[in-house]
Amino acid sequence: MRIGASVAVITPFKNDEVDYQALGRIIEFQIEKGIHSIVPCGTTGESATLSLEEHEQVIEFVVEKVNKRIPVITGAGSNNTKEAIRLTKHAKKIKADAVLSITPYYNKPTQQGLYEHFKAISETIDIPIVMYNVPGRTGVNMLPETVARCAELKNIIGIKEASGDINQITEIIRICPPSFQVISGDDGLTYPILCLGGKGVISVIANIVPDRVAKIVNEFDKGNILESRRIHLELIPLVKVAFIETNPIPIKTAASLLGLCEPELRLPLYKMQETNKQKLISVLKNLGIYNS
Repeated sequence: MRIGASVAVITPFKNDEVDYQALGRIIEFQIEKGIHSIVPCGTTGESATLSLEEHEQVIEFVVEKVNKRIPVITGAGSNNTKEAIRLTKHAKKIKADAVLSITPYYNKPTQQGLYEHFKAISETIDIPIVMYNVPGRTGVNMLPETVARCAELKNIIGIKEASGDINQITEIIRICPPSFQVISGDDGLTYPILCLGGKGVISVIANIVPDRVAKIVNEFDKGNILESRRIHLELIPLVKVAFIETNPIPIKTAASLLGLCEPELRLPLYKMQETNKQKLISVLKNLGIYNS
């Protein structure tokens, strides 16, 4: 299964409930604009503030709405291995194409603990697994040697790498099998990781520019390296402003400005500061995707 250019899709809310009408619009927008795959209930999808019931309902909705037009890689991670297994079993049951499984957060497992965690999931459920390393969120960094060990497990197909450490990412690509998909977890590193042999990105900014993010990967795959680089550099101002406050505050604000959803977040996330919002608007205008 090719991950390619994937969107870490936002979860729209309205009156503190999941706004499924808006979520349906967002999914159709993504598919129409050529995104390769979709990831619901990840960090950008505010999974930390979804109840378990909401989590399952959202991914069921997304799988049904997408209807096999593109792969759906559902968020299924936890710092509790038993809960991660439960979420992964549910993803298998509803016929998701794969799962995104974050390294356990807060409890800071050892490298052996990380390996045993993913080994337990892999041995229990036969579904493609994409691991997710984001030490800035979890408090633990999955080292290249551990990634390589996990890459030998039967259904672990890749890793979303968001350590921000290009040397670490280089080493993962160097020591893992060519079939193992190393996916950028940082929009700002998409092009460099493709140059190193990475296979794509699970993108935040694709929530509002899916066509351009997909084109970075498409052009690179076709050998149009300079065009891929041009688009990547063109989007860097958006990457910067998308993380001027905690993700997904800016990108959900941008989506609301484009009429895709309400700007509503769940506490403890809070609405974007007005000064930062104006910076966001300026970038959107410069990219030609927003006219107030």
